[in-house]
Amino acid sequence: MDQFTLNLIVVGMTFALYIGIAIWARAGSTAEFYAAGRGVHPVMNGMATGADWMSAASFISMAGIIALSPAGGYQQSAFLMGWTGGYVLLALLLAPYLRKFGKFTVPEFIGDRFYSGTARLVAVICLIVISVTYVIGQMRGVGVTFSRFLEVSTDTGLYIGAAIVFAYAVLGGMKGITYTQVAQYVVLIIAYTIPAIFISLQLTGNFLPQLGLIGGYAPQGGEVAMLEKLDQVVTELGFTAYTADTSNMFNMVLFTMSLMIGTAGLPHVIIRFFTVPKVSDARSSAGWALVFIALLYTVAPAVGSMARLNLTTTFWPNAVTGNALDGDAIAIADIDSKPELAWINTWKATKLLDFSDLNGDGKIQYFNEPKAVTAANKALADASKALADSTEADKSALEAKVAEAKAAVDAALAEAKLGGKSLAELGLVGNEVTKIDNDIMVLANPEIAKLPGWVIALVAAGGLAAALSTAAGLLLAISSAISHDLIKGSLNPQISEKGELLAARISMGVAIAVATWLGLNPPGFAAQVVALAFGLAAATIFPALMMGIFSTRINKEGAIWGMLAGLAFTSVYIFLYLGWFFIPGTNVYENTAANYFFGISPLSIGTVGALVNFLVAYVVTGMTKAPPQEVVDLVESIRIPKGAGAAQAH
Repeated sequence: MDQFTLNLIVVGMTFALYIGIAIWARAGSTAEFYAAGRGVHPVMNGMATGADWMSAASFISMAGIIALSPAGGYQQSAFLMGWTGGYVLLALLLAPYLRKFGKFTVPEFIGDRFYSGTARLVAVICLIVISVTYVIGQMRGVGVTFSRFLEVSTDTGLYIGAAIVFAYAVLGGMKGITYTQVAQYVVLIIAYTIPAIFISLQLTGNFLPQLGLIGGYAPQGGEVAMLEKLDQVVTELGFTAYTADTSNMFNMVLFTMSLMIGTAGLPHVIIRFFTVPKVSDARSSAGWALVFIALLYTVAPAVGSMARLNLTTTFWPNAVTGNALDGDAIAIADIDSKPELAWINTWKATKLLDFSDLNGDGKIQYFNEPKAVTAANKALADASKALADSTEADKSALEAKVAEAKAAVDAALAEAKLGGKSLAELGLVGNEVTKIDNDIMVLANPEIAKLPGWVIALVAAGGLAAALSTAAGLLLAISSAISHDLIKGSLNPQISEKGELLAARISMGVAIAVATWLGLNPPGFAAQVVALAFGLAAATIFPALMMGIFSTRINKEGAIWGMLAGLAFTSVYIFLYLGWFFIPGTNVYENTAANYFFGISPLSIGTVGALVNFLVAYVVTGMTKAPPQEVVDLVESIRIPKGAGAAQAH
């Protein structure tokens, strides 16, 4: 059976399962649509939370950004530390208290705690901004996966994925989504770990990828550690050592913190804890979620490092047992003729991988091209284009510029070194692998490692499960905010339950359409876009929830202005580097480390935004009237376990 047919069968079976579950668990009331009737078992809720949490960013993109980071893999471990640590914060500081409050949505809690419809409306705005930003990454993940495994364009993949989400999310609400996410978790964890086990056995002889990461490199008899071999290969080709320390620890700490507190402030994750019967179940389900998440997150570092080593040794076959540059690079003739290398052209067709034989030797040399060489080659290309486009009779001046640019290229190639030799000596004119998208690494991993076709199909199903499960949770959060908090909470408080349910479904349909449109032109790869959403959550929702639960002094004015300040500060900083509202070409500064204020990247600014939120909230509160006594009593009651009496002296 050919790979395409196998992909269709496996992916089709999983889709049929999801839609079947949605029909079986169809929501018949707002309680079922928003909170699954508050009847989900903690273990099952933990599994659903794991699927809701492990999005396209976790499944598709995280290992890719760790594998291909120009600064090395260690710096990107912040994704692992921040996202996992955030769940500890959520389990300890937020989940049980929010469940005890007993509301359907995060804006509803904020509105009641801060006794203000305006505060609730601001929370709705923050929630929609966060969720829409987050869902862009999921829709991109859907498009990337479909484009490869169903051999359609990325845009077509987006449309198919949107239709599937519409079918089960709009129909089932939280009840249908919860049980669908349980199935999706099973699919994605199997799809992620099975290829990792195969590849770990190939490269290190270890069954567990976690041990393979620190194990010996099998092709050289295990005498060299796998990570040591990876460092040797990538540094020979001019890349930063994979295990190198970060050059900006301040930014890394801020980024990790942004992901942690952003995790604890994500609305679509928080509402999962409204679905369990009791307060104790909320804490229990958070613990189970950590267990289920750890099954993937402890494997991700091994997947990233092994994928990078396999990719590099594919382009430099001699690197498997020796030095890369002592042998020839991969030949184009082999790429075109050998079945085990067919994945290269297949991914090239998706435009997520690209290469070009710049020196015309019939081979594809992959290395870290020095900036001086890149600049010289660009100047030559520009000068050559100007000459070709010129209509003047006398072109001597342009020809002189071309000659000058050629001389500059020759000088740069003679100066740049690789493996102890100049690029000129090696016959290289530039890096010939011109694009490797971070988002293809996990999906291409089984093909690179020459694993069986059924494993490749399983990874396709897993990638789609990860993206679709989180997309559904986000869309439900958006839908709930619009129908329950905006329409019922502000615009039409007298709306019937049937009318509210209809409004929720229409809101979700519109949200799916908007998310699909935004997914066609995302501002980055999946993990980047998701990190931006975490920064926004860290700067807006998290401080409001923390102050709402643990401070009786913060009033409505403080909460409102704090959220607005955090949202404005963080959004503007992000837009300065990524374009206003992510519109390409509207950015003020180029998104490079040299342009960051105090070295803080747009992905890390959420921590500073949270501090701005806290500061503004406390300053404004100090200048305005204290909260009513009933609100103070409400806050105190949230933090006291049910049935506890006053403390006794002994």
